[in-house]
Amino acid sequence: MSGHHDHGHHHHHSVPADAGGRLIWALVITFGFVGVEIVAGLWSNSLALLTDAAHNASDVLALLISWIALWLTRRPAHARKTFGYHRAGILAAFVNSLTLVGIALGIGWEAIERLRSPLEVDAPVMIGVSLLAVLVNAGTAWLVHRGSENDLNLRSAFVHLMGDVLSTIGATIAGVLIFFTNWRWLDPLVSVLIAGFIIWHAWQILRDSIDVLLEATPRDIDVEKVVSDLQTIPGVQAIHDLHIWSITASMRALSAHVVTDQQGPQRSPQLISTINEVLCHRYNIGHATLQLECSCNTPQLYCTLTEQHQH
Repeated sequence: MSGHHDHGHHHHHSVPADAGGRLIWALVITFGFVGVEIVAGLWSNSLALLTDAAHNASDVLALLISWIALWLTRRPAHARKTFGYHRAGILAAFVNSLTLVGIALGIGWEAIERLRSPLEVDAPVMIGVSLLAVLVNAGTAWLVHRGSENDLNLRSAFVHLMGDVLSTIGATIAGVLIFFTNWRWLDPLVSVLIAGFIIWHAWQILRDSIDVLLEATPRDIDVEKVVSDLQTIPGVQAIHDLHIWSITASMRALSAHVVTDQQGPQRSPQLISTINEVLCHRYNIGHATLQLECSCNTPQLYCTLTEQHQH
């Protein structure tokens, strides 16, 4: 067996450079607004406002966690952390999505209690503060949105803030309807609907972050298609001991043993370069480690890992 190791590095850094600054601004604005909502919620007896204040307080924590994770991910790799701190953002997304689920369940429980015995609500105060909250939350969500499509950490912060935008729009509509109809049960009903929305989005982030932490193959990659694509490259006879995983949501890695008939130092670099091109352009896999072999005793696609890593 002769082994040629090669690494293809095409890292796709999708987090904007100013993301940290925008997170801090969102954090400061949100923190200032929490106090306003608590006072207004107690004054107007509105559960929707108080639950929104609690949600906003959790946003402050979520934004802080996201900012710390963003700061960590930008630290360089070293001997103890050879992949750097990129997974810090995934851990932050995991923690933030768990807190979102907890908040949503709390909101739902409190709302069901209030549906049984609705309280008197000061609708004008509820409407006024809710409208102000829509503006504040939409502004902070806009600050955090850029880069959230490709980064789970930023997406978890964005969903926290979007949950608030919907909460406050819901509270505004409930306030207007209560003002005209005096149907006080609308306030807790809106809270239940918002809790459902938050849980749905939190679950998606939780699922994606668990996938990354468990080194699952990214959901949009069909492994059989990757193998068949690689086997169409001239010189590639077979692929085995294949691993495809995500370091972060937008940074993918692959390692594989490639059985080839093209032995010789002249041909190997060209073959590896061709394989890297296919992986990078078709599958956005920017970090490939490949070992070229003449033949192999264990031609399994997925090698069974043991403590000693024996083949």
